[in-house]
Amino acid sequence: MDGETIVVGGGVIGLTSAVVLAEAGRRVRLWSREEPRATTSAVAGGLWWPYRIQPQERVGAWALRSLEVYTGLLDRPEETGARLVSGVHAATRLDGLGTWAAEVDGLRAATEAEYAPGDGLWARLPVLDMPTHLVWLRRRLEAAGGRVERRAAASLAEAAAEAGVVVNCTGLGAGRLVPDAGMRPVRGQLVVVENPGVDTWFTRTDAGAESTYFIPQPGRLLLGGTAEAGAGSLEPDPRTARAIVARCAELRPEIAGARVLGHRVGLRPERAGGVRLEREELPGGTVLVHNYGHGGAGVTVAWGCAREVAELLAA
Repeated sequence: MDGETIVVGGGVIGLTSAVVLAEAGRRVRLWSREEPRATTSAVAGGLWWPYRIQPQERVGAWALRSLEVYTGLLDRPEETGARLVSGVHAATRLDGLGTWAAEVDGLRAATEAEYAPGDGLWARLPVLDMPTHLVWLRRRLEAAGGRVERRAAASLAEAAAEAGVVVNCTGLGAGRLVPDAGMRPVRGQLVVVENPGVDTWFTRTDAGAESTYFIPQPGRLLLGGTAEAGAGSLEPDPRTARAIVARCAELRPEIAGARVLGHRVGLRPERAGGVRLEREELPGGTVLVHNYGHGGAGVTVAWGCAREVAELLAA
């Protein structure tokens, strides 16, 4: 058993970490409480962008490494879920971003024709169809010899008893399993509608817990959203859903008449102090690497963080 690596957590962070480790030659088992399509990651809008994630001094490198990987997946969108889509980040300026922004091809100030209200950035960025991408990650893991097991860990010690290396990618679950009192949920609600012909994405952070965004996905349009810190309900709120549609329709009136296909709620795993990505030695010799607390940007940094996990284990 000492030669095995157990990755705990089956969302995009756990799956990507498991893929990188298996392809590096490790014998990997991934413990997931749910199937990939049932995880919080499956609810994500899938737009590459460092949103609600800290620490700033580390996020840029993780995000750029991930961007490089996603750019290499664009020729197989039906398989990988990765597409390149243009859009506007409203009320955002280049000089308000980190140094990483200079490395993003084509990121520039939006013209008046692209975003009339004022400050905004125009970009052509990867958008991941998350249900498709998660299934692709699982298949890539299995092709590398890794195994996915439906198993809810009662403790990290349970995994440590079965493997010489444990990678903790449990997201909100880290609050209980570590335990880490700095973890908190940030509730996000989406409305899924038939796409009335919108082929660009849009994001804007509004007052309070509200945001406004729409992201085209194959066969549908995702409308958002909310960022309710500390809220843990997974039940869609009808009033919130109506408000989301109304905000999006102010920008694209055709959205108002789009048929609603469904509602989604996810809990972003936010951590006080930002992402925890570090190695520790447990009594008995097991190596434990923590990789959790990615807030609203798990998709954006998944590959960069996974590669750092591999580097920590190789050190």
